[in-house]
Amino acid sequence: MSTNKLHIPLTMHDLYGDNVLYSSRPSYGFNPWLQPEEHQSNLLSARELIIANMPVIVHKATVTEKIQKLLEIKGVRMPEQFVTYETRSEYENIIKAYAKQGKIFFQYAHEKGFVHDDDYVVRRDIFLNLNNKSIIEKWTNGAYLPKREIVKYTDFEQRVREWTLPFVVKPGDEHPTAGGYGVMLCYTDEDVEQTVRRVHEATDTDQLIIEQFIEPVKNYCVQFAYSEARGITFLGASIQNVEKYGKYRGNTTDRNIPEAVIEAGRKIMQNGVDAGYVGIAGFDILVDKDDQLFAIDLNFRQNGSSALLLLDNLLEGEYKKFLAYYSNGDNQQFYETILEEVKHGNLFPLAYYDGDYKSENAFPSRFICIWHGDEAMIEQKSKDFEERLTGEVHAE
Repeated sequence: MSTNKLHIPLTMHDLYGDNVLYSSRPSYGFNPWLQPEEHQSNLLSARELIIANMPVIVHKATVTEKIQKLLEIKGVRMPEQFVTYETRSEYENIIKAYAKQGKIFFQYAHEKGFVHDDDYVVRRDIFLNLNNKSIIEKWTNGAYLPKREIVKYTDFEQRVREWTLPFVVKPGDEHPTAGGYGVMLCYTDEDVEQTVRRVHEATDTDQLIIEQFIEPVKNYCVQFAYSEARGITFLGASIQNVEKYGKYRGNTTDRNIPEAVIEAGRKIMQNGVDAGYVGIAGFDILVDKDDQLFAIDLNFRQNGSSALLLLDNLLEGEYKKFLAYYSNGDNQQFYETILEEVKHGNLFPLAYYDGDYKSENAFPSRFICIWHGDEAMIEQKSKDFEERLTGEVHAE
């Protein structure tokens, strides 16, 4: 099969324009609520490379011959618009140098003063406000909210013990969170005490949110995109798979999104646009057994399932599943298993972080992908694949 560029109907370049560099990884700076290990952050740097069509700063281990070969099997040419880094100093120097000639779209806001606020595509202060969980009612017009209380850090321990279980605790300041990190679900008194201990460790926190736990029938991530030229575009919605204690485990497609969910998301997106937002945004909206809607998290940024939705019509099959996998240490076996499955035709590679890029098994390799095909077949294939892989299954 000859390789070619994917003809994606909407890319990040269409939204952000020229002279913009995209960074998908968290800052190297300390964040008490988002402390992924460095390899995870490096993997994330390339998660949106396929849908970008614009300069992206990626770790060198994500653009090796291995990912190129996986893409070639799918008939896709490796994107060329990227700049690579290996170390913290290289990453930071590249960002700062680019900011002198263009703008940056940060997936996660970096420390104040890292670059000027106006060097962000969406000004840093606006970006932080849009993603601040404590003022979510501003963007929902006070609708779709669970019962919640915002408490000062110093008052948290007393107030949290006065709430009735179950409930959820979240950071209520400008620190970004993702993938369930920083979200603490409390079902038991033991969970409450563990949460208190976790909060005590996060001394660089001004306030926290205690929120009613909603038992969802469906957990949607409904996504929109905005540019001045295109206006607001509905990208679709996916089902979020979340563990009992809130850890995000990927997304699957859903063809029957309630109109009420789409309309709620559109209203939120419009409020964000009115405040100055440009780009892709995804809103976590729960539907309970009474068909009530609850907006529990607003992410004015790309999301794990953004590529899933943007590539939906380009990948065969009605059912799509976004997942990530980590090697158990045998990187060669990990890659060969992936290679074999990609050849079978139902696995699309988004990113491969090569633990062998300098020396064999230097660190565990990681892989982000989309399964596509018939639902029953994909569920069985992915289960069999995980057994052969003998590694860990994760979502980013």
